Amino acid sequence: MKIVVAVDGSEISQRAVKFAIKLARENEKSQITLVAVSPELFPGVERKIGAEAAARHHADSHASMMDAAVKTLTRAKVDFRERREIGDIPTSIVDAARKARADVIVMGARGRGAVSGMLLGSVSGKVLAQADVPVTIVR
Repeated sequence: MKIVVAVDGSEISQRAVKFAIKLARENEKSQITLVAVSPELFPGVERKIGAEAAARHHADSHASMMDAAVKTLTRAKVDFRERREIGDIPTSIVDAARKARADVIVMGARGRGAVSGMLLGSVSGKVLAQADVPVTIVR
C-alpha cells in the first residue's frame, strides 16, 4: 500500500503520521511518502529578499514541518520517502499523491496557527474534492 501523509509540524499532523504507521504495518510492503508544502512567497518578495533568502525560508519551513514526523517514522522503522514542495498546499498534496501512485492520503483535521485553523475546511476540503484516491482525515 502506498500512503501519502501531509504534514505541517502540528500535533494533529503527528497523529496523522502515527495513523499512517498503523496502516503501513497492517499492509505488507507499504511505503509512506511524507509531504510538506511551503506556500509560495507573495509576488515580489523573492525579488526583494533575494533567491538565497527565499530558498533558506522554504528550507526552514520544510524542516519545521517535517522534523518530528521524520523522527517518528524512523523510530517506527517503516519505509518512507520525503517530498518537500513549494506551491498551493491542496494542489501540491494531490499532485504528490498522483506522482507516488498513492492508494490513500492521510492528513490532520487542523493545521497550525489561528489562520490555518480558520482555513481548515479550505485545505482538507480541497484535497477531498481534488483527490483521485480515498482521503483519511485524522482528528
